[in-house]
Order: sequence, then structure tokens, then C-alpha cells
Amino acid sequence: MTKNRLYVLIFTACLLGFLYSFYKIQSHHDEDFSVCLIKNTTGIPCPSCGTTRAIIAIFRGNFIESIYINPLGILVLSIMIVAPFWIMIDWILKKSSFYFIYKKVETRLKNPIVYIPLLILVIANWVWNILKNN
Repeated sequence: MTKNRLYVLIFTACLLGFLYSFYKIQSHHDEDFSVCLIKNTTGIPCPSCGTTRAIIAIFRGNFIESIYINPLGILVLSIMIVAPFWIMIDWILKKSSFYFIYKKVETRLKNPIVYIPLLILVIANWVWNILKNN
């Protein structure tokens, strides 16, 4: 993936994530509505089900509730906050530090010593979501 394509993709995803989160905070619609295709199709929550609710819980200062809903919410919100600023700084300074780190992480994630424990954590999170009937 090229640097520009990555930056546009990540920046857009973060922006849409914030817009959707703020919409959900302001919305008084049915809380049981899910945009998850897996959950809507199978009735089984995916590993990331509840991430939006976890992010909203963080915005409301409910960190413990956020972890209970989905621990991935903290990671996703951290990325949503840091990535756009990092990308803007790279753009302003005509640097590629975000892209460099992305490529380095991508390379490391190809190592079984790294990806197997991470995969186990994602599966554990998925089991957690299923057992608590997220």
C-alpha cells in the first residue's frame, strides 16, 4: 500500500469512526441495533462487537464499563486519536514516520512469535463477547 493511500484510508476511517461515535452518543435510537454483519447474519457477536459502545463508555468516563463491553475499544480509540494527528504532522512536515512504523508493524506481524499470541488474544476476546452475549 502506498503512503498516500494508507494515510487517506486511516484518516478517513478515524473520521468516520468519530462521526459514528458522536452520532451514537447523541442518538436516542434503539440500543440493540447492530451494524455488525456477522452478528446480524448469525446472531453471534464478532470479536469487535461492542467496540463503539466501549468507546462511548470511555467518552462518558466509564473506563471499567468500557473494558467489560469490549477491551478493544481502548485500543481502537487510542488509534483514532493518535493516527490523524500523526498523519497531519507527517503531511505538514513532509515526513513518512507513520508509514514507516506501519510497515515495521506489518513486517513484525508476519512473525508467528508475534501473530500467534495476538490471534489468541483476539479469539479470547471473541469468546468473551459470545459468553457475555454482547
